[in-house]
Amino acid sequence: MIGAIIGDIVGSQFEFGPPPQKDFLFFTDDCDFTDDTICSIAIADAIINKKPYKEALLEWCRRYPNPMGGYGPRFFDWINSADPLPNNSCGNGAAMRVSAVGWLFDDYETVIREAQRTAEVSHCHSEGIKGAQCTAELIFWLRTLRIQKSEVEGKVKKFYGYDIPPLADIMRIGGLGHFDSVCQETVPWAIRCFLDSNDFEGCVRMAVMCDGDTDTKAAIAGSIAEASYEVPEWMVERAMGYLPKDMLAILEQFYEYQQKALR
Repeated sequence: MIGAIIGDIVGSQFEFGPPPQKDFLFFTDDCDFTDDTICSIAIADAIINKKPYKEALLEWCRRYPNPMGGYGPRFFDWINSADPLPNNSCGNGAAMRVSAVGWLFDDYETVIREAQRTAEVSHCHSEGIKGAQCTAELIFWLRTLRIQKSEVEGKVKKFYGYDIPPLADIMRIGGLGHFDSVCQETVPWAIRCFLDSNDFEGCVRMAVMCDGDTDTKAAIAGSIAEASYEVPEWMVERAMGYLPKDMLAILEQFYEYQQKALR
């Protein structure tokens, strides 16, 4: 899950700012956590502390009502509704928050079911659910060594129907000012960044360089990369420096929960 948080923080400096330049610094004073991290923490909290996903998302998002970059308009309305009901959204928020599911459940059927449950409380469009399931399942596949990196593209196409475009096409579209905001764009684009990378830093850097929704694309790419690559310790330490104590407490619980599951 720290891979998603690092990607979010690194990408945050460019989402509404100038386009990223080659060799940009990962962590600067212009970085901060965004809604991607808040929602990722909420899902982890729900799993670990046995809370309904809807309850945890509302609790954390209402605790942090004005994150850097804000919330998407439809999700903002959902958070602030007196009776939040699922909307027919395929926004990439369904995929950026799901990484804990891929780490904290240890069988395929449960990962798929829980990924759907995390999405459908607010993003009940089939593409929103699919984006969450694909991201969580890919993390699960990679961390359990059920597939090799070379098999990812074929498996994603077979099970989810995603065509993963070449990196050059993604960068061209991003360079034209297109802002990817839906799962059916951001998820396969993030997967391409993973496939064309050689390490964690390279994956996150590539996702940010594609421009558009830089924090969310990097969060999804980073969450996938964490399941395959070693995350540099210095990045973990720097990212944690941006997080408040209540989020750090959930992260600590997350890793304790993982360790117990491995025993």
